[in-house]
Amino acid sequence: MRRAAVLAALIVLVLPGSATAQDWGPDETEVWNTIVAQWEASKAEDLTWPARMLHPSFLGWSDEVPMPRSQAAVEKWQRYSSENSQTLVQELYPVGIVVVGSTAVAHYYYSTAAEDREGKHKTTHGRYTDVLTKQDGKWIFIAWRGGDNPKLND
Repeated sequence: MRRAAVLAALIVLVLPGSATAQDWGPDETEVWNTIVAQWEASKAEDLTWPARMLHPSFLGWSDEVPMPRSQAAVEKWQRYSSENSQTLVQELYPVGIVVVGSTAVAHYYYSTAAEDREGKHKTTHGRYTDVLTKQDGKWIFIAWRGGDNPKLND
């Protein structure tokens, strides 16, 4: 766990150009709130979030999977994950958000702790880049790329 605290401190203190929430405008804040809401819905095992938060043409690629996943595939794997593990703790650390018109790109780090069916705990750390679009007044995901960083994980 000490590594996670050190990583968080380095992100805040060392990364050049890192924007803090105080530097964000309304669009960047809305984008970040959408990202946080997606992670919270996943942690809460809300199986409706992919239909609500992913564009129908969504494609996202995590380091842990062999190819990009569609909205339907994310729904299927979210259901499987919620049946076989439980997220206990998660933290997100924003690095930067760029908004141009109705498109946003957000870069961030994360840390999670989960428990599998057998009661084993696993802590992971990684990073993501999310691409969102504003549609009907709300931000939705059109793509993401990232995943666990094996150098930082237990």
